Amino acid sequence: MVAPASFERFNATATSTDTLIEAIRRDGGVIVENLITRDAAEQIKQDLKPHFDKDIPDKYGLFPPTTQRATGLLGISDACVELACNATYIGVANALVSSSYSFWRGDHKVTVSGKPIISSTAGFRVTPGSKQQVLHRDDNDYHPHDAQLPVMIGCVTALTKTTKENGATVAIPGSHLWGPERQPLDEEAVPAELEPGDAFIFLGNLYHAGGANVTEHDYRETVGIFLCKPTLRPAENQFLVVPLERVKKMKPQAQRLLGYGVCEPGVGFMHYQDPMRVLFGVEDEETVDM
Repeated sequence: MVAPASFERFNATATSTDTLIEAIRRDGGVIVENLITRDAAEQIKQDLKPHFDKDIPDKYGLFPPTTQRATGLLGISDACVELACNATYIGVANALVSSSYSFWRGDHKVTVSGKPIISSTAGFRVTPGSKQQVLHRDDNDYHPHDAQLPVMIGCVTALTKTTKENGATVAIPGSHLWGPERQPLDEEAVPAELEPGDAFIFLGNLYHAGGANVTEHDYRETVGIFLCKPTLRPAENQFLVVPLERVKKMKPQAQRLLGYGVCEPGVGFMHYQDPMRVLFGVEDEETVDM
């Protein structure tokens, strides 16, 4: 199959979920115009501004130092809550990243299922003069195997007009079908240009990156809601059943067993920082610089 030269565009108000799913399965991603209103995009932009302004540069190397980020968005923006619950996105995500499993329970067979949950939420502000981010797959965080794919899906919604020149997300159509041996090349990537309220919905195993901002004064701002399979978490929620004040008194090994450490390249972070450092002041050979 020859990969398309660009991602298909559809209008959220005039396109069925099945059509979007078909395009995503084929190309790895799709552009959905008018996923949210311009007013909603502007509200999120205002909600995220103070958090962009106080961000610190990424130490891990995934983001250029000129990219400013905001995290924990459902805790700071009601408009982000509505975006995460957007019917079009949820319909696509439920179809592609739900989990279903059949097994024997005694003398009868049982089938269980679960819908996707939030993996992370993040706002991205690409400032003038920013270099392109490295091409990557978001699902690298989960060390996935082919039999499990896809394990993630992302929805990046524009808060400002995003263009090739100001750093629109770039991605390689069809790269979700590649094996681990094939290296992505920058010249294979195409920009997903968006108006405020438009979104780029893509699978976690699609190669993509934040684009370079070659303008002098134009800031590119987007917000990402990333969902993963519901099984990618502990069976017993340790963060709820063990009080944080008790965890603070434990040795680092126990804290990490409870899930407070980061699994590289990026599962378990807190505001793009290692919680072991932020919450407990731990600095050892397992501490991850982010």
